[in-house]
Amino acid sequence: MKSLPLCFSVALSAWLTVQFASPVASQDIPADTDVDAASSTASTHRSPPPAFAVPSIVSEPSRIVLAQSSGSSESGASSKPDPYAAARKRLVDSRIRTAGVINERVLWAIAETPRHEFVPAAVRDKAYFDMALPIGAAQTISSPFIVASMTETLDPQPTDRVLEIGTGSGYQAAVLSPLVADVYSIEIVESLGLTARGVLDRLGYENVHTKIGDGFLGWPDKAPFDKIIVTCSPESVPVPLVEQLREGGSMIIPVGERYQQTLYRMIKRDGKLIREPLRPTLFVPMTGTAESGRKALPDPANPVIVNGDFEQASPAAKPAEEVPPVGTEPVGVDAIRDALHPLGAPAPNPADFIEGWYYGRQVTRFVEDGNAMARFENQTAGLGSHLLQGIAIDGSQVSTIRLSARVRTDNVVKGPESDAWPMLAISYYDANRRDLGMITLGPYRGTRDWKKDSRVLRVPPAAKEAIIRIGLFGATGRVDFDDVQIEKMSR
Repeated sequence: MKSLPLCFSVALSAWLTVQFASPVASQDIPADTDVDAASSTASTHRSPPPAFAVPSIVSEPSRIVLAQSSGSSESGASSKPDPYAAARKRLVDSRIRTAGVINERVLWAIAETPRHEFVPAAVRDKAYFDMALPIGAAQTISSPFIVASMTETLDPQPTDRVLEIGTGSGYQAAVLSPLVADVYSIEIVESLGLTARGVLDRLGYENVHTKIGDGFLGWPDKAPFDKIIVTCSPESVPVPLVEQLREGGSMIIPVGERYQQTLYRMIKRDGKLIREPLRPTLFVPMTGTAESGRKALPDPANPVIVNGDFEQASPAAKPAEEVPPVGTEPVGVDAIRDALHPLGAPAPNPADFIEGWYYGRQVTRFVEDGNAMARFENQTAGLGSHLLQGIAIDGSQVSTIRLSARVRTDNVVKGPESDAWPMLAISYYDANRRDLGMITLGPYRGTRDWKKDSRVLRVPPAAKEAIIRIGLFGATGRVDFDDVQIEKMSR
């Protein structure tokens, strides 16, 4: 997760996508390999294939621009074999490609980028799990799938100049580096920005330029940018970023309320910003300038699950919308579609998503005899099938809750991991997004008609947020969930 202009970090969405039983890589590291030693020598910045060649970049001295790489031999490729190479390949093949990322350039970049170099030594053994990891300063590095998905959506081209709002660990910038001409990345937390710059320099990412500053304001003296990627959520698009996007350029940005957001792809055409909703999502808020005008605030003293009965359907797919008031001239629908889908990829259909929930895999909103539910189906053992929702909950104001749901199973068989069963789970996090533990209801086995499951749970006093998870989580068969609820019991 990256840090944004006075916001917590890049994607709460990152740690939201963590799957049960998703250890992709640690067993691929030789048992006799010293992780700390390997991390400092094994994986340095590899040169991309000729078609993706990165041009030489001249450093620009500035009081606010962090030092660029000198390109010295110390940061060159090591002759040592990379003990993490197999782990990265397995991550791409078993988690990212199967989840729908199809751009081969992006998949190549993920497979070549040494994520273990961008995480602290204490969590390096989890570097190639499909999950977010803490990087200090109450921030996290986004999950590999989220980074891959956002990068694919950005559609990076070899000549692009990209503005990234939120450097964080530097991992997203490193993934973009071989795919574009230049990456300009802004970080609000000085300690993170300096650490990321050091890692990027050591690994030889010479076309990544970073600075400490408020990302809401962008980087005007380097504008215009071909692409902008924003990794925290304001209620509306920051005007400076719109102004710094070139005509015909695109921006990927999550917009909305604190726990109910939509990821948009926006194209600037004839002075207008054309937006296309992509999918429900959950990122940390963009605070500071952006947050000061936020109107809808969560109530952590009264936690609720949105659309837990699944009766609210997602809106039907509709044409891309213009975002006023950047210009005045209309744009043809054909031109909009050509810009939004330059590779001819099918447009995401909002009707395929479940309102109020996000990061769904192998799940549909199913209606039976007039009653709606979330239906999960999986035929491949170990493959993800789940749905998530974040909520605000303050353990100093809510000491006990009742978590409940109605569940129905059909031919459910346990997956390859010990916890690969259908379940309802809640994970708690403190103000620094440290994991305070997860409590589960279930598991739900075999074939069983509708049954209500309910449990009274104590809330950790330090809790500030929680994630609700439902699904098969690697098991095979079918499970239906309905009436997923949280009820405040005391305080």
